[in-house]
Amino acid sequence: MKATDVQTIEDAIAIVEERGLTHVKVGLFDNDGVLRGKYMSKAKFESSLKNGFSFCDVILGWDVKDQLYDNAKYTGWHTGYPDAQVRILPDTCREVYAEEGMLLFLAEFNGDAESVCPRALLRRVLRKAKEMGFHVSAALEYEFFLFNETPHSVREKGFRNLESFTPDWFGYSVIRNSVHSNLYESMLQMGEMMNFPIEGLHTETGAGVIEAAISVDSALHAADKAALFKTFTKVWAQKNNLLATFMAKWSGDYPGQSGHIHLSIQNDKGDALFFDESKESNMSHLQRQFLAGQQQLMPEFLCLIAPTVNSYTRMVPGFWAPTAATWGVENRTTALRVIPGNSKAQRIEYRLAAADANPYLALSAAIASGLYGVMNKLEPTAPTTGNAYEQTSDQKNKLPSTLWEAAQSLKSSKPALELFGKDFVHHFAASREWEEREFRKHVTDWEMDRYFEII
Repeated sequence: MKATDVQTIEDAIAIVEERGLTHVKVGLFDNDGVLRGKYMSKAKFESSLKNGFSFCDVILGWDVKDQLYDNAKYTGWHTGYPDAQVRILPDTCREVYAEEGMLLFLAEFNGDAESVCPRALLRRVLRKAKEMGFHVSAALEYEFFLFNETPHSVREKGFRNLESFTPDWFGYSVIRNSVHSNLYESMLQMGEMMNFPIEGLHTETGAGVIEAAISVDSALHAADKAALFKTFTKVWAQKNNLLATFMAKWSGDYPGQSGHIHLSIQNDKGDALFFDESKESNMSHLQRQFLAGQQQLMPEFLCLIAPTVNSYTRMVPGFWAPTAATWGVENRTTALRVIPGNSKAQRIEYRLAAADANPYLALSAAIASGLYGVMNKLEPTAPTTGNAYEQTSDQKNKLPSTLWEAAQSLKSSKPALELFGKDFVHHFAASREWEEREFRKHVTDWEMDRYFEII
């Protein structure tokens, strides 16, 4: 049996038995899209498939550095960090890169924890889409920088003077991908093996930066694939004596790193609902409404799309990242890009999203805001033509400029409360406020250089 054939509890038990495994890997994603998990014995795994298992809820109450939020209501010292119930998802079974025969199964919080679980949030958004008669397809693409470094060497260097995998700016370079073909091919093979097939892989503009486009799938599976791609690209890099970063922007000398989202909608028969060849740019009425919702709610949902302090350093003019809630047809300077095509290709590219976003949350924001537009029969503004960076944006389309502002926008958003639920909105906004406050405790190199001697 292949890992991709596993659909049921019985299938999962059978493939573990067939391979003679004593243990499997089980993991689930936290607020920031970090995969947390463990090896689980065969007996425990079989029991957990049928009955669920318990996982300390601290992973919903700490940040990427395992520091505990001091402002979360769902969990904290006041609750004693109890175990939360978790379900294993048999149909997420995958081979594990560089661990021959080993299997990985994703899991998801249920019970009370389900209200703040990122994957469960996306599942609820997609349930709403299904109730409206929609099937959402998605594909994500990521840029990431590679370095000839290790987790130890970057810390020894204080994250300065890092050696890029390749030098200089050289986008779409056939020289680079031919010289390093063994690495490119091994990444492509990993994608096939782990069921996040890579549709396109090429150098981007910047030293050591690569872009990978993951093949389209139904939205929940697309999120699983994107989250696993980010996780195992880091594993792949370190096993090849490299280090990968998905920071939104690691250097002021290079463009930021995107995590663009491509979306389309079909009905139950598989008909493309964004496509209408009788309309301008083949944009159906539904696509216009969906786009309008994305545009209108982008400022309110921004911290789901730009979830770190670093996210906001990417959103500056002239560096390929949108700076306002704009849209255009085939315009890469806007936040939303309508891509005209035939019934299979007509879609929206949500270009604001960066590589540092949690795929489950980014997709939840992009889809829920679109559904809101359809439910409320919204219309978008006039499309932006030309360079969006040079055009004055409507005040309503202005985006929050810091993570703190974005968190306040989410907290006060009535559509967010309606679409995501009060528990999730308050919990995630609190986690972003924590992130911003942690940043404010530190003095940057820029401040030292600017003020230490002169001010």
